[in-house]
Amino acid sequence: MFSPRGMKLSEVKNETLAGFVVAVSMIPEAVGFSLVAGLSPIVGLHTAFIIGLVTALFGGKPGMVSGAAGSIVVVLMSLAAQHGMGYVLWATIFAGIIQILIGVFRLGKFIRLVPLPAVHGFVNGLAIVIMLAQLHMIAGQGPLMYGLVLLAILVVVLFPKLTKIIPSSLAALIVVSAVAIGFNLHTLRVGDLADISGALPHFSLPVAPFNTEMLKVVLPYAVVIALVGLIESLLTMTVLDEMGNQKGNGNRESIAQGAGNTICGLFGCFAGCAMIGQSIINFTSGGRGRISGTVGAILLILFVVSLSGYIGLLPVAALAGIMLVVCYNTFEWSSLRRLRRMPKADVLVMLIVTVITIFTDLAVAVISGVIISALVFAWQQARIRIREHKIKGDLAVYKLDGPLFFGSAATFAELFNPENDPQNVVLDFAGTRVMDSSGVEAIDKLTARYLDAGKTIRLRHLSNDCVSLLKKAGPFCSHELDDPQYYVAEDTL
Repeated sequence: MFSPRGMKLSEVKNETLAGFVVAVSMIPEAVGFSLVAGLSPIVGLHTAFIIGLVTALFGGKPGMVSGAAGSIVVVLMSLAAQHGMGYVLWATIFAGIIQILIGVFRLGKFIRLVPLPAVHGFVNGLAIVIMLAQLHMIAGQGPLMYGLVLLAILVVVLFPKLTKIIPSSLAALIVVSAVAIGFNLHTLRVGDLADISGALPHFSLPVAPFNTEMLKVVLPYAVVIALVGLIESLLTMTVLDEMGNQKGNGNRESIAQGAGNTICGLFGCFAGCAMIGQSIINFTSGGRGRISGTVGAILLILFVVSLSGYIGLLPVAALAGIMLVVCYNTFEWSSLRRLRRMPKADVLVMLIVTVITIFTDLAVAVISGVIISALVFAWQQARIRIREHKIKGDLAVYKLDGPLFFGSAATFAELFNPENDPQNVVLDFAGTRVMDSSGVEAIDKLTARYLDAGKTIRLRHLSNDCVSLLKKAGPFCSHELDDPQYYVAEDTL
């Protein structure tokens, strides 16, 4: 599991130190994301411990760090506000089960079907939603709050220019907390928002009843949590693969993440996933194996148990300032710079998903992005044409080009006029592909038109399975040695 054999003592030391850095860097974001969701900070810390430990031990990418992530918190915000913690726990459990099934049946590759503009759209929307939550938290708190928030932002931005011994977010938390506590400033503290009791997570079933009404509410959230979590984790894995030149196992990561989230739901925590910021911190600190993530998770829960009283003293301004910088770094600014060079369809998808994320929720945004992108792709590919048309006496030969599917079936029918063609007609499909049953039906209808007009028609270069599905055209299909070896998309295949 740890693969200690062959590891040098210096590598074990680097792994352990990297785990310490990960542990302290997780505290501000775990607490901050809990507050964004309207939940107790201790819940986020427990989430970071459980899913961080499980994925560190069994995940598909050693060195990748999981915890309480903003993308999932945004999905849970409305569920927590409308239905309470019990429904959040059920959603977490079902999301974990879905992720396990995705990994077991090796379906992780289908997550790649989510187009990049949609990913950029909901990432940008996520950053804006988290920013608005921070602004709502500090609004009306007075100049002192605003000054401390500004101080936290400045420390996060400027501290890395001085030293990188500790994460800048931790430095901001220390500096702002020292100012607020040292000068006994009357500002909002974490303990004022929720009860902070340092304890280990304990097993408890969700208090919400298990019934049809609960399932109707929870399952859509669970599906989106599972997919969003895997998308963010696989994107993080891709980044780490490039940094370490070693490919991770996406299906194994899906199973580990699902197991971690299921356990989180059974121990009173919400769902989590891989965190790109902490993962990069771990990698750059020397954490390339399973030791660093394991040490980080264990140290984190030790901090919670032994330092919970101090966590309650943390000023909200420090966390808000840190989270505002996280929002800035989360936003895909490069997507704005590429707007002029991106296809208009991709720009539309990105903007629509961003707006939907802000004003509704991430679930609707992701689904809308995939549907819109699929429709745009179908529209762009719905181009079939006659590449070459030859007439010799009473014989006409049409060579076709482009895919034949539901989007191009109407255009295909309009290309031909049986009444004006010679007695014998040949349709050559070497340059096209029949993609679905709508394409098969279009060929059948065209064949019937030629037969009704008293003409003979021959179809060349159709795949064997396409010929078997044709009714009218079947007897008129000729085969040659270079018949294309593709298959029509049918439910029975």
